[in-house]
Amino acid sequence: MDAAAWDAKYDGRTPSPGSPPDDVLVEFVTSRPRGRALDLACGHGRNALWLAMRGWQVDAVDFSAVALSGAASVAATATRSIRERIRWVQADVTTLVPPREYDLVLASYLHLPPDSRRAVLGAAIGALKHEGILIVVGHHVDNPSTGAPGPTDVEILYTPGDLVVDLPDGATVIRAARTPRRVGNATALDTVLVASVTDE
Repeated sequence: MDAAAWDAKYDGRTPSPGSPPDDVLVEFVTSRPRGRALDLACGHGRNALWLAMRGWQVDAVDFSAVALSGAASVAATATRSIRERIRWVQADVTTLVPPREYDLVLASYLHLPPDSRRAVLGAAIGALKHEGILIVVGHHVDNPSTGAPGPTDVEILYTPGDLVVDLPDGATVIRAARTPRRVGNATALDTVLVASVTDE
């Protein structure tokens, strides 16, 4: 899918101020010292804005200019100091090679073919400083059977085990789990991976 296709996908979505961040992000980041974060496939920026509100400097990346425009419109309701902590970046995360300067890398509901997914996870781990953490949240391969919304192409869905295998050397798994999440009248199934970099 190219950038124009992603623009079309986001064109019908209205950004929603106050959308909550991912639960796993809140769990693992609330007690951590503020630092620098990279939000891959940030969409309308709900996680990036939550981080910035807590003092993090955030590079929020998405392939869609429409998504980033919506994210910026949501962030416009925040104070100037919060807005200035977020840098909106239009880029293809499958070819992005970020520098090793982040304390946190987040990939929330980023679904790609396996080869692209491995490349993104490798680049994400490579972008983390010592003791930095990677958080991945996505739809589990069993999610289509639940009636909850989400992609149905099993090629781009994944299990915790898939993500663990995808990780490069130097990453330590903190959590790899299938997690239920209530969505309307259905219970969605998410895959959650949290990993850290402990080598110097």
